[in-house]
Parts: sequence; C-alpha cells; structure tokens
Amino acid sequence: MQKIMLFLSVVLLSMSWAVAQDASSPSSPAAAGSGQAAQSGGQMMVEGCLGGSDGNYTLSDSNGTVYQLTGDTAKLSAHVGHEVKISGTSDSGTAGTSTGTPSGSGGHSIQVSSVKHISKTCKMGGASPKY
Repeated sequence: MQKIMLFLSVVLLSMSWAVAQDASSPSSPAAAGSGQAAQSGGQMMVEGCLGGSDGNYTLSDSNGTVYQLTGDTAKLSAHVGHEVKISGTSDSGTAGTSTGTPSGSGGHSIQVSSVKHISKTCKMGGASPKY
C-alpha cells in the first residue's frame, strides 16, 4: 500500500510540474513579462509607454508593438510620456499596427478599463511612441 501511495504521489507531483512548465512557457500570453501583453479570457494587461493626445492614445510595449487605446481614455492625458500598465479588453478589428501607423486591419487595440502609473519616464528603450 505504501508503494502505491508513493507512486501516486510521484505521478501527481510530476503532472503538477509539467502543467506549471507549460503555463510559464514563453509562447503563453499569461506568462508575458514587462511590456508584453498578458491576456486572460478577453482581458488584457499591457505595460508600456503612453503617447498621443485628445482621445487618440497609443501604448508602445518593450517589443515595439503599438496598441491603439479606445474606450475610457479621459484618464490617460495625465500619463502621456509615462510608463503605465493598461488593463482592458482586446478590440479586434480596430486600427493600429506594430509600426504605430493605423492600418485598418491586423492591428492591436485595447478597450481601456483601468490605468496604473508605473513611472514618470519610459524605460522601454526606444519603444516610446511619437506624439
């Protein structure tokens, strides 16, 4: 009986380890690091440098991906030029590309639900959007 319990414990531990490794693999959106998008069931969190003005705001992450920000953007004006973390939902079909120029297709867009201030300066190494 002890051998069976030991065997089951080892199998359970191995399976837990395998699942943990899969969840933290680089291709997993939930394992995204600083400046990358973390997505869970339509919800996204992206950290990057905020740019734009007058309701036309963008967020550039450390990979150079530019997200067009939509929705509740009124609270963004105070953070232009700062590093922020944006939470919201992905807006598929809204313009914006990784080069920062609107294209109408294949773009990245986030419907903003909250903004968290990270720093007054952008540390994203050249990923600052053009204003």
